[in-house]
Amino acid sequence: MNDAVVAEGDLIARKEGSAGIIRLNRPKAINAVTLEMFHDIDKALNAFEADPDVAVIVLEGAGERGLCAGGDIRTLWESSKVRGDLGKILWRDEYILNARIKQFPKPYVAFMDGIVMGGGVGLSAHARHRVVTERTKLAMPEVGLGFFPDVGGTYLLSRSPGEIGTYFGLTGTTMNGPDAIYAKFADAVVPSAKLAALRAALTKVQPGTTSADIDKLIGGFATGEKTGPVAAQQAAIDGWFAYDRMEDIVTALMADESELAQATLKTLGEKSPRGTVVTLKLLRLARTTATLEACLVREYRAALEVFASDDFREGVRAAVIDKDRNPKWSPAGIEDVTPEMVARYFAEIGADELTFPDSK
Repeated sequence: MNDAVVAEGDLIARKEGSAGIIRLNRPKAINAVTLEMFHDIDKALNAFEADPDVAVIVLEGAGERGLCAGGDIRTLWESSKVRGDLGKILWRDEYILNARIKQFPKPYVAFMDGIVMGGGVGLSAHARHRVVTERTKLAMPEVGLGFFPDVGGTYLLSRSPGEIGTYFGLTGTTMNGPDAIYAKFADAVVPSAKLAALRAALTKVQPGTTSADIDKLIGGFATGEKTGPVAAQQAAIDGWFAYDRMEDIVTALMADESELAQATLKTLGEKSPRGTVVTLKLLRLARTTATLEACLVREYRAALEVFASDDFREGVRAAVIDKDRNPKWSPAGIEDVTPEMVARYFAEIGADELTFPDSK
């Protein structure tokens, strides 16, 4: 018997056996998440946490294309255009949910199959058990929207080996499943053909099952892969991205005539100059920040500045609205991004500061 805990619509949340299933249910939009969906996930977590018969949480996406393509960017763009407050509300609730997922007291398993981007990363990569497949395409491409890798992305990327996280964060390059494990965004590769069997096994675990037991269960379905193509490029990436200024990263790439260096340089040249400078600073600060929550506080300050910026509106216009892939960034080059511009993204915001509830 399936016991729904949320009225079924864009989000399905119900008990199946001993598992609390959370399914993102907008397959035509690759399960892009809305403010209402965040609220429903939080409501479902309340119910599952309080239910002694729920042993494990399973996050999954409806349809064949992926777990989640990110947030509902078009709606945010429309609010930004009229100087609305959707960004302020949505990101606050989303970031609080991201932190809750990391701290959730019961095992939380995320099926990161297919496309996993942006807000989808926030719902899955902070989970205790993160399963990818041969179909996984994980990315944080926000710099191409005049934004930065948020939802705790700066926390995750700053903990990847060497400069791998800097590379992924600044270029928005897509990770496959093993890449995601190497970058510390995931834990196990399970063939997509075995996901249904793993899911069925998770619905049968006993209440009180430990995370170590869940790891062992998942391991029985996993391939054991730990490193993807990006690992082989570690030395070169570390050399190019070791700097704290975008100008120095660009100079290092320009000096390297290799195909990967030149492709990386071209990719960076397509991104928002202001977005890359802000992202690099966020990543460097995150390295010495102990908690996800502290990184999210910093991201929230920066996100509110992004929401008010022409670069965000222009980036979304070019990528999502008009789809001409030809954004006109302001300023147009990294050399024109001033310290005064950057400082606004890191300034304290008084009563609007992000705070976290002490307990649920």
